[in-house]
Amino acid sequence: MSAVCILAPVVMASWPGFSAAVTAAAVSLGYTAAVEVQENRVSGTNATARVNLEMNNSEIVTSQLGRDQRISVSRSGVTVTFSRDARGKAGLCVTGTGYTSETLEAIGQELSQRVVQKYVYQRLMDEMRERQYMVVSQEVDENQAIHMRIRHWEN
Repeated sequence: MSAVCILAPVVMASWPGFSAAVTAAAVSLGYTAAVEVQENRVSGTNATARVNLEMNNSEIVTSQLGRDQRISVSRSGVTVTFSRDARGKAGLCVTGTGYTSETLEAIGQELSQRVVQKYVYQRLMDEMRERQYMVVSQEVDENQAIHMRIRHWEN
Protein backbone atom coordinates (compact mmCIF):
# COMPACT_ATOMS: atom_id res chain seq x y z
CA MET A 1 0.00 0.00 0.00
CA SER A 2 1.20 3.50 -0.72
CA ALA A 3 -0.07 6.94 0.14
CA VAL A 4 0.59 10.52 -0.80
CA CYS A 5 0.47 13.12 1.92
CA ILE A 6 0.17 16.79 1.01
CA LEU A 7 0.53 19.15 3.92
CA ALA A 8 -1.08 22.56 3.89
CA PRO A 9 1.32 25.04 5.47
CA VAL A 10 -0.75 26.14 8.46
CA VAL A 11 1.55 26.54 11.43
CA MET A 12 0.26 26.36 14.96
CA ALA A 13 3.26 26.34 17.22
CA SER A 14 4.70 27.35 20.49
CA TRP A 15 7.50 29.89 20.43
CA PRO A 16 10.22 27.22 20.95
CA GLY A 17 8.95 25.21 17.98
CA PHE A 18 8.66 28.26 15.78
CA SER A 19 12.06 29.65 16.76
CA ALA A 20 13.65 26.26 16.03
CA ALA A 21 12.04 26.28 12.57
CA VAL A 22 13.27 29.83 11.91
CA THR A 23 16.77 28.90 13.00
CA ALA A 24 16.87 25.73 10.87
CA ALA A 25 15.49 27.49 7.79
CA ALA A 26 17.82 30.46 8.22
CA VAL A 27 20.92 28.30 8.60
CA SER A 28 19.96 26.23 5.52
CA LEU A 29 19.86 29.47 3.50
CA GLY A 30 23.10 30.90 4.92
CA TYR A 31 21.68 33.35 7.48
CA THR A 32 23.10 34.06 10.92
CA ALA A 33 21.47 35.45 14.07
CA ALA A 34 21.18 39.22 13.84
CA VAL A 35 21.66 41.82 16.51
CA GLU A 36 18.93 44.44 16.62
CA VAL A 37 20.29 47.68 15.16
CA GLN A 38 18.65 51.05 15.57
CA GLU A 39 18.04 52.73 12.27
CA ASN A 40 19.35 56.27 12.51
CA ARG A 41 20.50 56.55 8.94
CA VAL A 42 20.81 59.74 6.96
CA SER A 43 18.90 59.61 3.70
CA GLY A 44 21.10 59.32 0.66
CA THR A 45 22.10 56.89 -2.05
CA ASN A 46 22.50 54.02 0.43
CA ALA A 47 19.02 54.34 1.93
CA THR A 48 17.76 51.29 3.74
CA ALA A 49 14.73 49.72 2.07
CA ARG A 50 12.08 48.03 4.20
CA VAL A 51 9.34 45.57 3.26
CA ASN A 52 6.72 44.27 5.70
CA LEU A 53 5.17 40.93 4.77
CA GLU A 54 2.50 38.73 6.28
CA MET A 55 3.31 35.05 6.55
CA ASN A 56 0.61 33.63 4.28
CA ASN A 57 -1.13 30.49 5.51
CA SER A 58 0.76 30.69 8.78
CA GLU A 59 -0.69 31.29 12.17
CA ILE A 60 1.10 31.05 15.47
CA VAL A 61 -1.37 30.34 18.22
CA THR A 62 -0.06 30.01 21.76
CA SER A 63 0.10 31.81 25.02
CA GLN A 64 3.86 31.15 25.12
CA LEU A 65 4.54 33.51 22.23
CA GLY A 66 4.49 37.04 23.58
CA ARG A 67 3.21 39.88 21.47
CA ASP A 68 6.59 41.60 21.43
CA GLN A 69 8.87 38.63 20.73
CA ARG A 70 11.07 38.79 17.64
CA ILE A 71 13.68 36.69 15.91
CA SER A 72 16.09 38.40 13.51
CA VAL A 73 18.49 36.77 11.05
CA SER A 74 20.79 38.39 8.52
CA ARG A 75 22.72 37.57 5.35
CA SER A 76 24.58 39.80 2.90
CA GLY A 77 23.31 43.06 4.34
CA VAL A 78 19.68 41.90 4.55
CA THR A 79 17.97 41.48 7.92
CA VAL A 80 14.74 39.49 8.27
CA THR A 81 12.78 39.90 11.49
CA PHE A 82 9.96 37.49 12.40
CA SER A 83 7.47 38.89 14.91
CA ARG A 84 3.92 38.70 16.15
CA ASP A 85 1.59 41.71 16.14
CA ALA A 86 -0.92 42.81 18.79
CA ARG A 87 -3.63 40.63 17.20
CA GLY A 88 -1.39 37.55 17.30
CA LYS A 89 -0.73 37.48 13.56
CA ALA A 90 2.72 36.44 12.42
CA GLY A 91 4.63 38.72 10.09
CA LEU A 92 8.09 39.57 8.96
CA CYS A 93 10.04 42.67 8.12
CA VAL A 94 12.86 42.55 5.58
CA THR A 95 15.37 45.41 5.50
CA GLY A 96 18.49 45.94 3.43
CA THR A 97 20.65 48.68 2.07
CA GLY A 98 21.04 48.78 -1.71
CA TYR A 99 18.16 46.36 -2.46
CA THR A 100 14.88 47.06 -4.24
CA SER A 101 11.56 46.40 -2.52
CA GLU A 102 10.86 43.58 -4.98
CA THR A 103 14.16 41.86 -4.15
CA LEU A 104 13.56 42.19 -0.42
CA GLU A 105 10.04 40.80 -0.84
CA ALA A 106 11.40 37.78 -2.76
CA ILE A 107 14.01 37.18 -0.05
CA GLY A 108 11.35 37.37 2.67
CA GLN A 109 9.00 35.03 0.82
CA GLU A 110 11.78 32.48 0.28
CA LEU A 111 12.73 32.45 3.95
CA SER A 112 9.15 32.38 5.25
CA GLN A 113 8.29 29.45 2.97
CA ARG A 114 11.37 27.60 4.18
CA VAL A 115 10.39 28.26 7.82
CA VAL A 116 6.95 26.77 7.23
CA GLN A 117 8.50 23.78 5.46
CA LYS A 118 10.99 23.14 8.27
CA TYR A 119 8.31 23.41 10.92
CA VAL A 120 5.90 21.07 9.12
CA TYR A 121 8.73 18.62 8.43
CA GLN A 122 9.74 18.54 12.10
CA ARG A 123 6.14 18.06 13.25
CA LEU A 124 5.67 15.25 10.72
CA MET A 125 8.89 13.51 11.85
CA ASP A 126 7.86 13.79 15.51
CA GLU A 127 4.43 12.33 14.74
CA MET A 128 5.91 9.46 12.72
CA ARG A 129 8.34 8.60 15.53
CA GLU A 130 5.52 8.66 18.04
CA ARG A 131 3.47 6.26 15.90
CA GLN A 132 6.53 4.08 15.21
CA TYR A 133 6.76 4.72 11.47
CA MET A 134 10.18 4.46 9.85
CA VAL A 135 11.60 6.66 7.11
CA VAL A 136 12.78 4.33 4.34
CA SER A 137 14.09 7.04 2.03
CA GLN A 138 14.05 10.79 1.73
CA GLU A 139 14.98 13.11 -1.15
CA VAL A 140 14.90 16.85 -1.74
CA ASP A 141 14.23 17.85 -5.35
CA GLU A 142 15.36 20.95 -7.24
CA ASN A 143 12.28 22.86 -5.99
CA GLN A 144 13.20 22.04 -2.37
CA ALA A 145 10.19 19.70 -2.09
CA ILE A 146 10.85 16.79 0.27
CA HIS A 147 9.84 13.34 -0.94
CA MET A 148 9.69 10.64 1.73
CA ARG A 149 8.94 6.94 1.78
CA ILE A 150 7.80 5.67 5.14
CA ARG A 151 6.97 2.25 6.45
CA HIS A 152 4.97 0.93 9.34
CA TRP A 153 4.95 -2.69 10.43
CA GLU A 154 1.97 -3.96 12.35
CA ASN A 155 2.61 -6.41 15.17
